Amino acid sequence: MNVDIEASWKARLEPEFEKPYFASLINFVKSEYRQHKCYPKGSEIFSAFEHCSFDDVKVVIIGQDPYHGPGQANGLCFSVNDGIPHPPSLINIFHEIEADVGTPYPKSGNLERWADQGVLLLNATLTVRARQAGSHQNRGWENFTDAVIQKVSDEKENVVFMLWGGYAKRKGSKIDRSKHFVLETGHPSPLSANRGLWFGNKHFSKANAYLESVGKEPVRW
Repeated sequence: MNVDIEASWKARLEPEFEKPYFASLINFVKSEYRQHKCYPKGSEIFSAFEHCSFDDVKVVIIGQDPYHGPGQANGLCFSVNDGIPHPPSLINIFHEIEADVGTPYPKSGNLERWADQGVLLLNATLTVRARQAGSHQNRGWENFTDAVIQKVSDEKENVVFMLWGGYAKRKGSKIDRSKHFVLETGHPSPLSANRGLWFGNKHFSKANAYLESVGKEPVRW
């Protein structure tokens, strides 16, 4: 099956594209995009990989599924297009960064600037029907993104994995923690953050300290 995905990823994920589940998934997604409004737009479904090649990955952040409101999703987890109001989880992420590393709260919620530095912003499910959170779950995307995480864990070393909330923690269960740095905390959503499970986690400074300790460039959050 010909999937339009960045070359370094395609070379490693080609076996997934040949599996029966993936053919079924693509047929489902094509049907959904024909019959319903879905996000992100088709050309941005694999944006996380376009902005961050396999060779460049040094941090992985795992989200659940894309934003389902108009104009929000751009293929990167937690990210929104320029000019779009910041969703509550993203607001909390930016406040924690400001408190942790001193980066001023940004105007743009577009996280391509992180992805271009080697941060893989991976949603577990890469598509969603408009205004229906979770509507494309359990159709095969999770199998695909599990394979992505497994490839990074198996073939790379010294990658920082940020697992926020129970779903991401379960998703990261196969990471080889003997050669990667895994950070876990609550989800940045208001529900979790307001219970004291997000703020003060200092994941951004911890990630950078680790990256520098293994000779990698820190991320400009």
